[in-house]
Amino acid sequence: MPSNVPDDLSRSIETLYRLESGRILASLVRLLGDLDLAEEAMHEAFAAALESWPQTGLPDKPRPWLISAGRFKAINVMRRRVRFDAVQSDLALQLEARVKEAPQEEEMEDDRLRLIFTCCHPALPSEGQVALTLREVCGLTTEEIARAFLVTPATLAQRIVRAKAVIRDKAIPYQVPASQELSARLGAVLQVVYLVFNAGYSAEATGAELSREAIRLGRLVLDLLPEPEVMGLLGLMLLQESRRAARSSAEGELILLDRQDRSLWNREQIAEGIALTESALRSRRFGAYTLQAAIAAVHAETSSAASTDWRQITLLYDRLIRIQPSAVVELNRAVAIAMYEGPEHGLRLIDDLLASEELTNYSLAYSARADLCRRLGRLSEARASYEKALTLARQEQERRFLLRRLE
Repeated sequence: MPSNVPDDLSRSIETLYRLESGRILASLVRLLGDLDLAEEAMHEAFAAALESWPQTGLPDKPRPWLISAGRFKAINVMRRRVRFDAVQSDLALQLEARVKEAPQEEEMEDDRLRLIFTCCHPALPSEGQVALTLREVCGLTTEEIARAFLVTPATLAQRIVRAKAVIRDKAIPYQVPASQELSARLGAVLQVVYLVFNAGYSAEATGAELSREAIRLGRLVLDLLPEPEVMGLLGLMLLQESRRAARSSAEGELILLDRQDRSLWNREQIAEGIALTESALRSRRFGAYTLQAAIAAVHAETSSAASTDWRQITLLYDRLIRIQPSAVVELNRAVAIAMYEGPEHGLRLIDDLLASEELTNYSLAYSARADLCRRLGRLSEARASYEKALTLARQEQERRFLLRRLE
């Protein structure tokens, strides 16, 4: 940072970068049609601000100033490229013709939505969607994302490079889908947000940071596109995140829902999550995320596992299976039935699921079976199921929990 920048102005520019770089980048992507060029232009614009603003003062509208500065910087880059690549000439001329146009506030908000849909385009591999969204929309560094997903920065950087190449090679447009496509494409966006959240929710060390980013991203999508299922997903994430402080002991040992100290649950997150879930349910246009949020809300509203309305949870799982049939949902329903009708009923359902071979590599299915066998006094079966779950467990925290149960 230049030495002549006053401390208060330096702090203002740093705050501006943290809060506005996502909007600025999104607008530059629309104007330039190239993610790499837009990133370069944005950083050049902030560098220009550090040089210019100590003399001229902070502009009344710094965001449009930075977008215009970025556009000028991009034109200079493209002029240099024209000498080596004649194809760049037309684009440089188009940019110069539009450089005096002032970006409008509404247009800049639309730009963020365009960028989200581009980063979450179904043509991109799932891991590329997640990496690109965290990098371009959330503004996380490559190192931060790599740390969160336990991969090297070089591996993460390659995912981003490949995702950008798909956007470029397939000429994926920077636009919000047409109304007839919006529902299907919104599903892909919400899936990326939930993948980010789940990665954070299951991680031991870096999880909280990643979960916060997913919730922040969910809020952004809701601000830009206030659809019921967006409300449902944000409600679901808040309700699940509300239990973070109670999910593990001081030694890092996993604590299951029925053993958690509910006084540690975050009541503010629960209140907001329930309000969002109720709004989504009232719309009658909700989907799977809202139903999962409704199940989480039933847990959040009760003081203990024993007083939980397991019948209501079972009915919600019945509805969830109708709109999103999956073996994992059926497993969760079987556990609820075990709590509502007795472990024999739940165990019979889990055995049927395991016999169908859909969950033969899913550790939680064997862990659930082991717990029901233990409750029924069938200890040798319980031990065998815990051992099977242990061979399939991937998270170290889950492995420690299963070893403790075996002991």
